[in-house]
Amino acid sequence: MATDLLFLRDAYLRAFDATVTAVDGEKVALDRTAFYPTGGGQPHDTGVLAGLAVTAVAKAGDDVWHTVAGYPPDVGQHVHAEVEWERRHALMRTHTALHVLSGVIWNEWGTAVTGGNMEPLAARMDFEFDPLPDGFGPRVEELVNTELAADRPVEVSFLPRSTAVADADLIRTKVSLIPASVPEIRVVDIVGLDKQADGGTHVRSTGEVGRIRVVKTESKGKGNKRIRIEVLD
Repeated sequence: MATDLLFLRDAYLRAFDATVTAVDGEKVALDRTAFYPTGGGQPHDTGVLAGLAVTAVAKAGDDVWHTVAGYPPDVGQHVHAEVEWERRHALMRTHTALHVLSGVIWNEWGTAVTGGNMEPLAARMDFEFDPLPDGFGPRVEELVNTELAADRPVEVSFLPRSTAVADADLIRTKVSLIPASVPEIRVVDIVGLDKQADGGTHVRSTGEVGRIRVVKTESKGKGNKRIRIEVLD
């Protein structure tokens, strides 16, 4: 039985009940989970499962495995779990900030993302620049903070694959690289700014992010420049 990924439809779900479907050492698989597993540049959630600390979460095939500190519950056992909210919400704010950053850079310079990674309230993103425009750091910080203050809604939807691959905005975010076996594409739309195929967790509006600061810009080789940001209250 595949793990039902509750966070895909409700990133604000903090607690849930589930049934243990498999146990492998200190790792526990559930029939449903609100814990985000590491992937797509976003680190895993932490929290508590059956009274045990969840220290890592990873997806393997259709299952999500939760590493717990202590003797795991038995297969078939019904368990209660809670996501550590402060960490989750910080990651949600950070992830949405990165989408605003990529949307601003695409709209202003027509430049695509080549990679990225995040931690709670800190992140980096790489772009196809060679070289960076003069005054880039202060300018992109101003543009991103303007969009955050605009409090744009962040909407999540699910599209048939055939519809998603025909959307020009989603083509630029390489939706075509998602395996053909995936019949439905999850889309995160910062209304009026940025639309991406994405499996991560986000806040409901850009105003919930706060503000960002561009910490540093770096060259990572010809045609690849890195931007590091912090998310501020």
